[in-house]
Formats: sequence, structure tokens, C-alpha cells
Amino acid sequence: MDRADIVHDNFLARLRSAELPGESRVALDDAGLALQQLKDIFRAQVLSRQLDRTSRRLQARGEGFYTIGSSGHEGNAAIAAALRPTDIAFLHYRDAAFQIARAGQVPGQDPMRDMLLSFVCSAEDPISGGRHKVLGSKALNIPPQTSTIASHLPKAVGAAYSFGLARKLKPEHQNLPEDGIVLCSFGDASLNHSTAQGALNTASWTAYQNAPLPLLFVCEDNGIGISVKTPSGWVEASVSQRPGLRYERCDGLDVVETYQAASELGAWVRSQRKPAFLHMSCVRLYGHAGPDAQHAYLSNEEIEAAEANDPLLHTARRLIEEGALSAEEVIALYEEIGAATNAAAEEAIAKPRLKTADEVVASLVPPQRACTTTNGPSEEARANTFGSSDQRALAEPQHMAKHINFALTDLMLEHAEIVLAGEDVGRKGGVYGVTQKLHGRFGAHRVIDTLLDEQSILGLGIGMAQNGLLPIPEIQFLAYLHNAEDQLRGEAATLPFFSNGQFANPMVVRIAGLGYQRGFGGHFHNDNSLAVLRDIPGIVLGCPSNGRDAALMLREAVRLAREEQRVVVMVEPIALYMTRDLHDKGDGGWASLYPAPGSDAIGLGELGVYGDGTDLAIVSYANGYHLSRQAEKILRETHEVNARVIDLRWLAPLAEEALLQATADCDKVLIVDECRITGSQSEALMALFAERSPRPASRLAATDCFIATGPAYAATLPSRDGVVEAALASLRSE
Repeated sequence: MDRADIVHDNFLARLRSAELPGESRVALDDAGLALQQLKDIFRAQVLSRQLDRTSRRLQARGEGFYTIGSSGHEGNAAIAAALRPTDIAFLHYRDAAFQIARAGQVPGQDPMRDMLLSFVCSAEDPISGGRHKVLGSKALNIPPQTSTIASHLPKAVGAAYSFGLARKLKPEHQNLPEDGIVLCSFGDASLNHSTAQGALNTASWTAYQNAPLPLLFVCEDNGIGISVKTPSGWVEASVSQRPGLRYERCDGLDVVETYQAASELGAWVRSQRKPAFLHMSCVRLYGHAGPDAQHAYLSNEEIEAAEANDPLLHTARRLIEEGALSAEEVIALYEEIGAATNAAAEEAIAKPRLKTADEVVASLVPPQRACTTTNGPSEEARANTFGSSDQRALAEPQHMAKHINFALTDLMLEHAEIVLAGEDVGRKGGVYGVTQKLHGRFGAHRVIDTLLDEQSILGLGIGMAQNGLLPIPEIQFLAYLHNAEDQLRGEAATLPFFSNGQFANPMVVRIAGLGYQRGFGGHFHNDNSLAVLRDIPGIVLGCPSNGRDAALMLREAVRLAREEQRVVVMVEPIALYMTRDLHDKGDGGWASLYPAPGSDAIGLGELGVYGDGTDLAIVSYANGYHLSRQAEKILRETHEVNARVIDLRWLAPLAEEALLQATADCDKVLIVDECRITGSQSEALMALFAERSPRPASRLAATDCFIATGPAYAATLPSRDGVVEAALASLRSE
């Protein structure tokens, strides 16, 4: 028999024989739990269980799809009852009972229907629109998670940190109450993930410094992760002594005890604005997910022991002891909810599902939101912020680093909700001085020196954005992003997609990167690969080549995040930060005057085109554009080649139509890409020209190799002379 059927039969049989497990350790009055609340918690537990059973039947019929059940974890319904529905909740995938119990706190909710529509991937699913089986609800303040293997913990820390900032900055789109808290639940196996450990460390690190962080971690400990058992006592041993983090435990099989613990700990977090960790023991029924066969790794005795501790039996016993329901009434309620669930499932499978690519993609880009119109920072504010040395610099041509610094200053003057965060961005002003003076200009609460953990930096940004702030987190070097790329791929980019545009986490991520640093750091500081960013659906990727463009593109990035709720990544070429010259030393050809606020913008997808030659179009970006401009002069003066040089500026989404139009009257196209041959932008560009343009295209890209330190730092990268040679070879070819 299916273990779900065995658990079902055991539940009914043990109620009829009055063989119910457990004992009452906490009185209802001591827990502050009313009898009606206990009945409501049980209803939520039963509906969660019946939804699990129905989901399994739907999958067997081919009408339902992959899901992870909540059976055994239904004690989390008591945690929902103990908190407020306005407390944002980032949930473990086994928390259906939590969502159901919370739905009972908000009028007009129908969790049975909503979850069934999710199970069958109906286009009418109110949270994901049929894109995935997720827990989540806009009305219930539950952002959807997919497979929450700890990846949601960093943003929970960020959301908790946002309360203190929002109290000071009063962001226009603040949506969490000032006295709210954040709940984040996960399993005992996920606790071991580096992401979870990093988030817990960040929470402790923050609380240790007395910064407000109203966050309740809930670890639902069923003792096993898929097939690997959690060592007995491990969760408590690894968490209970963390500095700045209060630890408590409860028995999740006893909803009265769980309610008491969650109420007391939630109230403490709310009043003290400090993080806490609730360790809830529970059991896992039916196996991990889908067709998982527990017999492969658990003995019959272990499986049956868990089933004997069915949390529904524990709550039923308590209801009977308290005189709230008889055994017969418990059975009647259980069967009534089961019948209603089955009937609702038949209605759900008749609802339409997504069919076309356009329908699936529709939620990838979040909807625009209304924002108060701003006209740039006031002259008075700028005069008070920029010192005399800054005023002199504003009147003179500057390199890229200074342009970005000035642009960040103006943007932070204009938008009080902007918060910068990253390693060394504050007092030091960044490794390359790009954020110099910003800490002094705006204070430590808006220019945050973070601990050295990229997952926490990006999680901080994601979480802050969910409370109306506009974060600009910085990743110190492009290679460091690989420690945390899932925060962009699995969390930031997916939120609007899996919520049908109801939730978003707009932000601008600044990353110093790419190659050509003379003898510094090798591949770890000269990472010439953008592949990890280029293939994340929905994000915007910009890469400026000069200071003026960097300032104007940064303004557009902030507009995209603020008004269109986009996740924008700006990769800033380190080697061009301080570059002033183009052809000869001292020519100043790459420096420019800072564009004052209100200057012409560089919109998303707008190309930069230098020259009008038709012999050859050289397409590049960042360092490659700088080299191509040098090569163009040699080609023109030495080889009588009339070329134009095109700066892509925005690498994703690629401005295909604009690029095809910009090269339409050229004989040939040469793509210069400083990233590696494999996985670089040049692959997509070659495909574009091969598929949609009659113009022959060729490319010059970096060797498939890491970058060396020392004199050979540029040996694997395109060079000015290499561009000239590639251009001439292209023109000679048929």
C-alpha cells in the first residue's frame, strides 16, 4: 500500500480505538491559546494533510505535478497562529499548514482552492499563475519559494535589516509594518548548507553589534534530509551557542507547546528587535517527495515509528481531552475536509493551463509601479554635499571611477531610499576608491560596510528591496560573484516569475570585473567571463566603457529598478576605472566632463556608435571598445580602412534590432570580445549575424584560459594590434 493510505487508515483506526499518542505538558491557559484557536489549528493541519493525499492521487492520474508534501510538519500551523499575518514569511516547502492557518487570519481567503490550482499548474493559480507548485500568497505576505534549500535565508536577514532603515528613510514603497518581524523556516538538512550557515552568521554578526534585526528562524527538524539522517543533537549543538542569537526548542507534535514557544519567542523578537532561532522537532511522513521510496534507506521500524507519531493524532488527542471534539467528531471533520478537497480537485483540473511560451514568459519582467516624479537633486543639496575639491573635479574631465562616484552621489541625493552595501564600500571607499566620501556624505546607514560574504550581500539587497528600499549592493570582484550566483539566479530573478509579477526585488548590483589589470591578482581579480550573468532570464546586464556612459547608464539602471522593478547588474571594467588616455599618454581622450543631472540619458538597449565608416563595423564593449577605438585610428590612418566602432553598452537583453540597423550599411562585421571564446557574448552575436544579417561576421575573443599574474596578464586577451590584424583578415576574406 501507499504509505499515505497507511497513515490515513492508522489515523482513523487509532481514533476509533482511542489509541492516541503523547501527553499534555502545557495548559491552554498557560500557552495563551483559546479552545477555538486549537480547533482552527487542527482544521489547518487536516486540510494540509488532505491536500497532500489529494496531490498524490492527482499525480498518479497524471493531473498533478511534482510537489513536496507537508505531512508530519503540520505543527507549523501553530506558529502561524502565534504570529501576525502582516509578518512577512519566507517558508520551507513543507509549510502548507502554516499558509492555511495564516489564511484563516485574513478574510476572504480560500487556501484549499488556491493550493489545488497550484498542484495542477492551473493558469488561475493565484500565486504563480501555473508556473510552479509553490507556497505563497500576496494577501498573506508570503513571497513564493521554489526549492528552498536555504537559499531564502540571506534575503530573510536582509528583510529583517530593512525595518531599521525603513524607519529612518521612509521609502515610498515601504510595505512592511514598522513593528513587524520576519519569519524564515527551513529543514534540519538545509541548516548544513553554506547559505544557511552564512545567513545565521550574518544575523549573529549584525545582532552582536546591536543593530536591529527582528528575525525568527524556524528549523523544522524531522531528523532526515532525503535519505541522510541528521546526527542526534546536531541542530542544537550547532546553533544554540551562537552569539547574538537566542535559541529555543519545542515539540512540533504538540501544537499547544509550539504555539506557546512561537508566541513567546515572536513577542521577544518583536519587542527586542533581535533574531531568534526556534528549533521545532517533527516527523516526516511518506518520504521526501514524489516517488521517494523510504524503504531504500529506512527500516520498517523507523518508518512505522514516525507514522505512530502522526501530529494529527497528537492534536486530536488534545481536542478530545479538552472536550472540544469527540473522537467521532474528529473523524467526521477529517472526512468532511477530505471529501471537500477531492471535490475541489476535480474542479481545479478543469481549469485552463499555460500553453504557449508567451504565456509562460509573461511574468518574467515585473510590472511597472507608480513612483513619485523626481527632477534630480536640488542645487542646494548638491552644493552642501560636494566639497570644494569635488566642485573643481566636476568642472574638469574625469575618469570612470570619478563619474560613478558623482553619479552615486547625485542618485542618493535624489532618492532617499537608495542604500549602498558591500565589502569596504564605506569608510575605505572601495578597493578602487569608487565609493570614496559617500560614507561621510550619507552616513553608515546608507553606505553599509558588510561582512565578507557575497551571499549575504546579495541577500541583504533582495530583502531590503522587499520593503521598498532601493539597494545597490556591490560585489568587490566579478570572480567573487560565483560564491553567490544563486542569489541572483534562484532568488532575485525568479521572484516575479513565480509570483506572476506580484512580488519583486528591484535592485542595482554593481560588480567590478573583467581583465586587463596589469599584473594584479591573476584570474581571481581579472575574471573575463560574463556567462553566469548572461543566461539568467529577466535580469538587465550593463557594461560601460567610459565614464560618461557609466554615469548615464547608472542613472538608467536606477530608473529601471525604481520604476520597472528590474534587477540590474552593472559590470564595471576595473582596468578602465582610472583610464584617461585613448591613443597616447597624456592625450586625455578617454576622460570626459561629468554629465550633470538632467543630461541626456542612455536608455536600455541604446548603442554607442563612433564613426560612419562602411568598410567594417567593429562591435564590442568595455575594454574591447577602448581597444577597438585605438585600432580604428590605425586602420584608418595606416590601412585606409573606414570603420565604425559600436559599443553594445547593454549586454542583456541584447538590442538585436538596433545592432542590425547600426551595421546594415557596412560590408563586414568584426566582433571583439574580451571574454573567453566559450560562453562569451561573441557566441550570441555570431549567431545573430549568421541568422539575421547578410553581412559576413567574424570574431576575436579571449583564449579559453584563466588570466595569469605578471607580465603575461594580457597574453590571453584581445589587444589593439590583435584587433587590427583581425580586421584586416576579415576584409581580405571572401
